[in-house]
Amino acid sequence: MLATRIRQKDGIFYFASCPAGEILNKVRFISRFYGEGEQIAPQAVPQNDEIAQFIARVEHTDQAFQRQISRAKVRALKNFYEMAVSQPPIPGTVLLFTAETLRFTALSGQDSVGHLQEPDEKYLIIDGQHRLAALNFYLKEHPAEAGSINVPCVIFDGRSEDFAAEMFVIINSTPTRINKSHLVDLYERVSWADPDKRFAARMGEDLYSEGDSPLRYRINRLGGRSLKDKWILQAELFNELHRWVSADWKKIQRATNSYREEERYYGVIRDFLKAAQHVWGDAWGHDNYMVTKPVTLKALVRVCVDLAREDAEPADGRVKRWTERLAPWTEQRRAFRVEGFYERFPARGQIERVSRIHRELAKLAGIELKSAKGAKS
Repeated sequence: MLATRIRQKDGIFYFASCPAGEILNKVRFISRFYGEGEQIAPQAVPQNDEIAQFIARVEHTDQAFQRQISRAKVRALKNFYEMAVSQPPIPGTVLLFTAETLRFTALSGQDSVGHLQEPDEKYLIIDGQHRLAALNFYLKEHPAEAGSINVPCVIFDGRSEDFAAEMFVIINSTPTRINKSHLVDLYERVSWADPDKRFAARMGEDLYSEGDSPLRYRINRLGGRSLKDKWILQAELFNELHRWVSADWKKIQRATNSYREEERYYGVIRDFLKAAQHVWGDAWGHDNYMVTKPVTLKALVRVCVDLAREDAEPADGRVKRWTERLAPWTEQRRAFRVEGFYERFPARGQIERVSRIHRELAKLAGIELKSAKGAKS
């Protein structure tokens, strides 16, 4: 497939024009849609496909996606396709997602235009199920029109389940699409998951809400009441916390009280962030520095994990002890200025850049990189 590669900071995604007759064979519908006497049955969602499970749960529970309203919406879109002549029937992009990392081969003399590999599995539709369902019914009645309609598609690949979930919520978080209480439910979705995910989610909640947390109200939960600037998406922070928790899960399970154990883990990350706040000084939370931007905060969590495994106890005096341990970072403030930051920490993407910052900060503080062994980035 011919596509344009688009870079935005550390993010890469693709734009493609897909013939109407082909795109319907490349996507999977996870909700039931109706036409005139016909229907599109939802495809079975595998239990291990958390993204599809998540979106299907939303489609099936929120009133904005109930069957009768879906039918009316699909009918209205189909009628629009029939009436549109000079006006493009599908002017907006359909957002598609695959967990596979697709190979992109640039054309000769081009950097951003080339051939994009097709995934082995069908794309998940993050946004555009109704438009594509209406297109399906429209082409059944007007098959000759298939060659005259191309659907603009934005394709995301190789990302985590949380990326797709965040994207879905951001797109659907208007009052006419998803009500406020349901939006809160979406951001508490990890509470439906495995115990290790619930454990990590509670840590994230504490970091957002507890009065002694250096990240209080600085986590973007798309619905928090604070008007303060946010530093990191909830899903990004959750990924790092869950990375830590999953590595320690066997030890955590041996605790008799999981809530008390979560409080202990929260105390560790809280004290580490307090120590970091001390050594970064005015750079902490300053717009001209990258210290509290997502790329650095994620690296800081990883350094915390490494340090905690060698020096978490005793808890008394931990902030003072760790402030002294992290003191060499004070001399690195200039390196973390926004201007020139990406040149000082070159990388092929954010995953690699987080790992690089993690390594360099740990080395400065004389901390062994234990969290990097056998862990996924």
